[in-house]
Amino acid sequence: MLTLILDQLLTPLGTALILTDKKGNLRALDWSDYETRLNRLLRLHYGKDYEIVEGMRLSNASLLVGKYFAGDLKAIDKIKVETNGTPFQKKVWAALRKIPAGKTTTYAALAKKLGAPSAVRAVGAANGANPVGIVIPCHRMLGTNGKLTGYGGGLHRKQYLLEHEGALQSD
Repeated sequence: MLTLILDQLLTPLGTALILTDKKGNLRALDWSDYETRLNRLLRLHYGKDYEIVEGMRLSNASLLVGKYFAGDLKAIDKIKVETNGTPFQKKVWAALRKIPAGKTTTYAALAKKLGAPSAVRAVGAANGANPVGIVIPCHRMLGTNGKLTGYGGGLHRKQYLLEHEGALQSD
């Protein structure tokens, strides 16, 4: 049974739910108003073989996410992530972590970079199954036309994150 330790971190976008394992690896990050989605992704990745316990103090992952929101955009690059997923999903997620703050890419460009140019929808599905928002920066993905497209935490959060990183100009 995997024990997931829950931290709740207040951010400019609401309360982040941050789950780490006993080794301090980040396993999931989502928003309190998207807790149903978080639970769905946890079941998808871990089945019923996990339990959630409240953290006694903020984890290192939570502290680094806090630093990211305070302006240290590279802080999240230091967070160790451990996820379940298919080999293709893990390949997509690893590629997403290589996109630097302030930069974006498209689903098609990432599929091409992965050597699978016809796998645009598969890249999108892997992006949507990402249990570790912000740290695996699925918010840095745009539609082929360069427009903001779906984001599990809501488009308003995606827009804020991209503006925070300097990838979009605020209105």
